Amino acid sequence: MAKLGFIGLGIMGAPMAGHLLAAGHTLVVNTHGKVPQALLDAGAKPCANNTEVAQQADIVFIMVPDTPDVQKVLFADDGVAKGLSAGKIVVDMSSIAPMETKEFARQINALGCEYLDAPVSGGEVGAKAASLTIMVGGKQATFDAVEPLFKLMGKNITLVGGNGDGQTCKVANQIIVALNIQAVAEALLFASKAGADPARVRQALMGGFAASRILEVHGERMVKRTFQPGFRINLHQKDLNLALSGAKQLGLSLPNTATAQQLFSACAANGMAALDHSALCRAVEIMSNHTIAPDA
Repeated sequence: MAKLGFIGLGIMGAPMAGHLLAAGHTLVVNTHGKVPQALLDAGAKPCANNTEVAQQADIVFIMVPDTPDVQKVLFADDGVAKGLSAGKIVVDMSSIAPMETKEFARQINALGCEYLDAPVSGGEVGAKAASLTIMVGGKQATFDAVEPLFKLMGKNITLVGGNGDGQTCKVANQIIVALNIQAVAEALLFASKAGADPARVRQALMGGFAASRILEVHGERMVKRTFQPGFRINLHQKDLNLALSGAKQLGLSLPNTATAQQLFSACAANGMAALDHSALCRAVEIMSNHTIAPDA
């Protein structure tokens, strides 16, 4: 069994790390705050810092919120880079900026180690069910070495290209998800205001060309008013910032992405940054002075 490290044991990271433990691998961990008791009970060994994780593991997984967090995990005085030795592998499963990812990979490669960027999609539900989509950037041989571990955490696993391409794919994913949430919100709001039962409208649409996972899962959240976070609005804001800043660098116009970001910003301004991203519907509801369904 492999000697693995996992850094970042939040909503997503904790269940992902749990799947690695359940498969019988040795796992050393570090996180901001306390290591979840369930992981300790399953055999995870806490480390004092990220350098110690890298010293004890052959493959180090990282799952933290944003680009500066990954940079700190890797290159702080007590970071992963200080504990690496030649031949080890760093796998960043966070969702961060593609250009910075390429630089992080370059610095890790200079230490004689390999680097994969492997952001995920599927939220807390996918993390718990080990059904995440994993989008990977890096070398084929490194991907091949880590793929059996990816299969413990996800189902749709694709080597997209070189370092940074996994993160580019994730940004594209987040554009699609945001715009679909916006579309579902507007459609259900229209149906509700027109006097139709939004729950039955959603049920009918699920049998047609408008069917989607967003309509299925987040449409239900909008109707039932269940906005406890699986993926928070402020995290989706971060991802759309990556999309819009990248578009500026590339000379692209992403008008609907910008609109979705403004709707997320409206939610955040109204105290909803920590709600699930399906709560984007609240922005269009506020503007229309009508809710898709009564609050529970």
